[in-house]
Amino acid sequence: MTQASSSHSSSPLHVIGGGLAGSEAAWQAAEAGIPVILHEMRGVRGTDAHKTDGLAELVCSNSFRSDDATANAVGVIHAEMRLAGSLIMACADKHQVPAGGALAVDRDGFSEAVTAALDNHPLITVVREEIQGLPPAEWGNTIIATGPLTSAALADGIRGETGEDALAFFDAIAPIVHRDSIDMSVCWYQSRYDKVGPGGTGKDYINCPLDQQQYNAFIDALIAGDAVGFKEWEGTPYFDGCLPIEVMAERGRETLRHGPMKPMGLTNAHNPTVKPYAIVQLRQDNALGTLYNMVGFQTKLRYGAQAEIFRMIPGLENAEFARLGGLHRNTYINSPILLDPSLRLKSRPSLRFAGQITGCEGYVESASIGLLAGRFAAQEMRGREPILPPATTALGALLNHITGGHLVSDDEPGKRSFQPMNINFGLFPELEPGSIVKPEGVKRFRGKDKTIMKRQLLAARALADCRNWLENSK
Repeated sequence: MTQASSSHSSSPLHVIGGGLAGSEAAWQAAEAGIPVILHEMRGVRGTDAHKTDGLAELVCSNSFRSDDATANAVGVIHAEMRLAGSLIMACADKHQVPAGGALAVDRDGFSEAVTAALDNHPLITVVREEIQGLPPAEWGNTIIATGPLTSAALADGIRGETGEDALAFFDAIAPIVHRDSIDMSVCWYQSRYDKVGPGGTGKDYINCPLDQQQYNAFIDALIAGDAVGFKEWEGTPYFDGCLPIEVMAERGRETLRHGPMKPMGLTNAHNPTVKPYAIVQLRQDNALGTLYNMVGFQTKLRYGAQAEIFRMIPGLENAEFARLGGLHRNTYINSPILLDPSLRLKSRPSLRFAGQITGCEGYVESASIGLLAGRFAAQEMRGREPILPPATTALGALLNHITGGHLVSDDEPGKRSFQPMNINFGLFPELEPGSIVKPEGVKRFRGKDKTIMKRQLLAARALADCRNWLENSK
């Protein structure tokens, strides 16, 4: 008898963790007719990063990144999740705020909507409790979606079961500024290249210009800043997609100017003839437009140093901060070794893992793996083997990375060099030869134009294959 056929849909699915992944997993399973018990420790015990006990609380940026489903891998995974009836995407769409070409949300409204949907679902029971150690065997099918802030007790249980050391990296939080404390005689509204995104106008960011002298003084202050001590976290590697700005500054004086402070695509409305040497952007953080977060300004600086250094930025001399930056530890397992292709723990197949603890990075990536785990568990509990999404889809490409589609270390033969990953087109299988054809009437077709067409074709193929997968996996 197979693992799938031995399960009974009348038994509940347990989901541990009420973040983005756990919330999505619970929703998907319940929508498939499976009763769910969702265990969330916040409300009984807090974390170093969360501020509320709301489900799916966003603790870093309020952006779900690009919503362009025609040529951006993040936008494609957004679209695929919408096709799959994602709760996270439905609530994000309902509570979006202007953000150029990105999908950003009012974080409080978003979390409240997710919490209400799960609390009110007839097949979902939310239990506020900390699960200390791995769940008992009698629970049966269980999804562990405790995310980067997994409690020490549960982490110890995972290590005890797998015999593998958990890997970890730092994730830093960007500051949030009160809009009315920003000097708009110095700053101006504009999206990069005037791009209009969902709910936006092309003027969705506040831009603070720096000349070369101001930029160099800012870099000097960052490098000399009073950083938080690492203590027991010393030596834990950062994830390159969320580096603290002072770490970026230490890697090279021009690093920030070619990263989050790049001036390209922006023109100073107060002085159009002078091109800024660098620019700090702030993005709307709530629906009222009263709060703005500093884009890409994750930091581990001490609070006093943050306020002093960030007020060196033109336009932020009198900035009032609703929240200063912070630092927390993210933990993830060695998924390619420990998990099977449907996210089951090889040593104990009744357990699945989902979200950032599996080694994906980003809000939508975390939620998408929760979506898959919930669907897989529901299929299994209804007596079917899980139907995996094709590798040509964004969901399938990310799943493949987590469960084995990564590089093997050349330095240590046989050892997996698994690292967290955002969704990107580099994870997708190549197009069929001859797919990219020069448009009729175009004389020169190479470089950027060819890349754009490739991305468009990858996106179109992904969405078509996702629709077919969803139809076949009902």
